[in-house]
Amino acid sequence: MTGVYFLILKLLLILIFAVWVSLWALKATEFWTRKWKQAEDKASSSVFGYNGLDFVVYTFPLIALAIVGFIYLKLKQREPRKRKGRRSGFTSFSNPLIMNKYIGILSAAQILGSFIFIIFLAWTFYARVSNDFKKMIPIKSFKLSLWQYKLFRMATRCGLLSEACLALLLLPVLRGMSVFKLVGIQFEASVRYHIWLGTAMIFFAILHGGGTLFIWGMKHRMQEEMWKWQKKGRIYLAGEMALSTALVIYITALPQIRRKWFHFFYYTHHLYLIFIIFFLFHGGDRHFYMVLPGVFLFALDKLLRVIQSRPETCILSARLFPSKAIELTLPKDPKLKYTPTSVVFLKIPSISKFQWHPFSITSSSSIDEDTFSIIIKSEGQWTSSLYNKICDGSDSDQRKCIRVAVEGPYGPSTLEFLRYKNLLLVAGGIGITPFLSILQEISSNLSRSRSGYPDGIQLIYVIKKSQEVCLLDPILPQLFDIENFRIKLKVYVTQENQIETTIREVLRDIPETMITNFTTKSSSHATYGPERLLWMAVITMVSSIIFLLSLVCFNRFFIPPAKKPSGQKNSSSQIDILLVCSFAIAIGFSAFMALTIRRKRVKNKLQMFSDKQSKDVKQSSLEASRDIDEHEIHFGGRPNFQDILSSFTSESGGHDIGVFVCGPEAMKESVASEFRLAQRNNKAKRQHMSFHSLNFTL
Repeated sequence: MTGVYFLILKLLLILIFAVWVSLWALKATEFWTRKWKQAEDKASSSVFGYNGLDFVVYTFPLIALAIVGFIYLKLKQREPRKRKGRRSGFTSFSNPLIMNKYIGILSAAQILGSFIFIIFLAWTFYARVSNDFKKMIPIKSFKLSLWQYKLFRMATRCGLLSEACLALLLLPVLRGMSVFKLVGIQFEASVRYHIWLGTAMIFFAILHGGGTLFIWGMKHRMQEEMWKWQKKGRIYLAGEMALSTALVIYITALPQIRRKWFHFFYYTHHLYLIFIIFFLFHGGDRHFYMVLPGVFLFALDKLLRVIQSRPETCILSARLFPSKAIELTLPKDPKLKYTPTSVVFLKIPSISKFQWHPFSITSSSSIDEDTFSIIIKSEGQWTSSLYNKICDGSDSDQRKCIRVAVEGPYGPSTLEFLRYKNLLLVAGGIGITPFLSILQEISSNLSRSRSGYPDGIQLIYVIKKSQEVCLLDPILPQLFDIENFRIKLKVYVTQENQIETTIREVLRDIPETMITNFTTKSSSHATYGPERLLWMAVITMVSSIIFLLSLVCFNRFFIPPAKKPSGQKNSSSQIDILLVCSFAIAIGFSAFMALTIRRKRVKNKLQMFSDKQSKDVKQSSLEASRDIDEHEIHFGGRPNFQDILSSFTSESGGHDIGVFVCGPEAMKESVASEFRLAQRNNKAKRQHMSFHSLNFTL
């Protein structure tokens, strides 16, 4: 019976998405404009008003997609795990097609999606501008010539393209919402779409604003028009403020600034609140309803994340590696389960009260029920401060509690590595962290059943210094046991030269890691993760209903009938303020509801953690094991991925191979290029290979 519900929900998701896309395509046509104006006129005389109709038609479909998506993901969790064997033709679209240092690795699916979106933008621009040129009614107050009028209308329509990009801009950065989880896209990977959409939005917004200012300057109306805050119609000053704010956000988010001055980037990025409000006042509520779904879901996502992270936890123990990396162990609720490659966001108030930093979980919830672990490399200002704080505490007899706020974990909705018979894992440096959880998950499940899990695994680990081998410590027991856990390790040390050195000798020469246990007296909470999927669906549904009811009430009691702009295209700032108030009421009610649910869960489900309950991290030892000598280590050069892929394909029989890569972008591109070549060579042999790129940083 679950399978029937599963199929119905899947068809419903496809239908809702198709309707939402169709609305965007039809909105640019003259036919839709004419029919929609008639529909709004009829709705204005009803209790819902035209704004209620706009919300239901333009905004709610995407919210409904998120609601149904939560239910779909809940049923999907109950679906039995099984290897699906040979992949469908659609899976091949995820393999790399274009490798470029500027745009990264692009698959056929990404290229197709980008092409469709560009076609949509071109269609919208053409449909709008062609209709404008047919009317050819120059603005009387400006007395524009023919070419000036055309330029002015083209600049105006560029604003619609910027609006379309803004409508999608916030969707890729939804951590807990179901929109991107439905297609199994990793959160860190979806950030690139946010960057692309933000760049396109700024580009079209500059054309929109720059073209308008140019026409004003031609007619010597710059000073007069720039400072207008009219009661009805377009508010030009609000548009200029929105564009200025967006430019500040975009410039400070450039890699050159973000990497050097992360604080500056982080704080200026929160100006999005000001940008969205000014955009509403500039474009009016009718244009804002197309953008509202992303804003609405982002606000709910942010709200739920804030509530989840309020009960701070603490660090139970820390392990200091010789390579200036630290492994932190934190408490979690035993019922919290997460998928491998999941990510948590940490905030340590004693270092920064506002900054959140993402890290891959290195442990498996199948093995560790009460704790989870992450490995952090000391590289930036925040991580260096944490490393120094841990080192200072390790020398003290009275080790203080280090309080931590945790968001997440957020993980992929599908476990791709379970679908393949053979796995090739390629990691560079700290990029090994997502694979640690994968290997521990596989090892845990193999101890119970060998069916449905990879038969052959090869791990390629590329590092600069040999002491970085110590990061493999969490999976050394699996490396020692080759007979029960078929994994082959190949380590490549690029900046050292040694002759005839084995893995065993390298591990013996590495200094022992130092363990620090911290007190937990001032913290009584464990990490229990995001809210349950069904509760998130209920909160999203209720908040959208509250928003609609608030709109109806404001429309009925606060706007006199004589002032209702039923036939007016551009809304007044008064209606925009009422929309903001409705939004605030809906979010406030959602906050109350989420807090009530969370308090009950904290009170009844969380237990007090004491020092005795903290899990001691044991030093890995090189026991007399011949299996460790089966692994290889190479010095003085980078791996030849062409030979590695070729040999692994031959050893595995060339069937059902999953290639996972996590590390620097240059290494990913190199592996992707060789994978593309190997795929072409094996096409005639009908050998199936799939490529997956993982991210460990944002």
